[in-house]
Amino acid sequence: METLAPADPAADQPAVEEPQVCLPEHCFYAFDTLFCELTNKKPLVPKFPDEKYALFVTWNTRSSRPGRAPRLRGCIGNFEPMPLHEGIAEYALISAFRDTRFRKIEERELETLECEVSLLTDFEDAASYLDWTIGVHGIYISFPHPASAGSSEAPSPLSSSTSVPSLNAYRRTYTATYLPQIAPEQGWDKIETVDSAIRKAGWNGRITEDVRRSIKLRRYQSRKCSVSWEEYVQWRVASGGKM
Repeated sequence: METLAPADPAADQPAVEEPQVCLPEHCFYAFDTLFCELTNKKPLVPKFPDEKYALFVTWNTRSSRPGRAPRLRGCIGNFEPMPLHEGIAEYALISAFRDTRFRKIEERELETLECEVSLLTDFEDAASYLDWTIGVHGIYISFPHPASAGSSEAPSPLSSSTSVPSLNAYRRTYTATYLPQIAPEQGWDKIETVDSAIRKAGWNGRITEDVRRSIKLRRYQSRKCSVSWEEYVQWRVASGGKM
């Protein structure tokens, strides 16, 4: 007689969905902060819980051509957890006006924008610069000036070159981060991502294995949400705000 394995009591149970951490309301609030700053309208009071998170606010410009990916317009955040009401409002404006890669966002651009909020979670110290997973983890790297770390790339202190770094340059710590979606979007592998982060941090010398191994890498995950300008307008009007 055939023996049947006991039924798994969990097999017929519906999968439990993780609670949504990042909400459209977070993006609406970021949009509302920028809209009201540019138009002198009265901002709406946020109604979502004022929990503490490290966060990033990203502005993208949507392409007028169908199928084209949006272009980055500004992205700045903070790795220190802060109350969401304060943090989203603050970084909505910082990323719109103070990202030095771009000129300030202007009122005439609002209709072309989309907003993305990323709440950062699950911070962990990595065992090495390769100890993270593409598409899952964001990375935050820090490393000393390679000369101060004893790299073979260090110039001789007896060098007559006028480009010898100052003592303060040797004491510098370089830092940079990439959110989890960046590596997949760019098609980078781990080493390409780390090397790009090294350049982003400001190191212009040769990237050697010594430089990579000097990195302290902290990995993290991101819960994100994005909304378009049209979605924001619908939300503001439905919430009693004036356009």
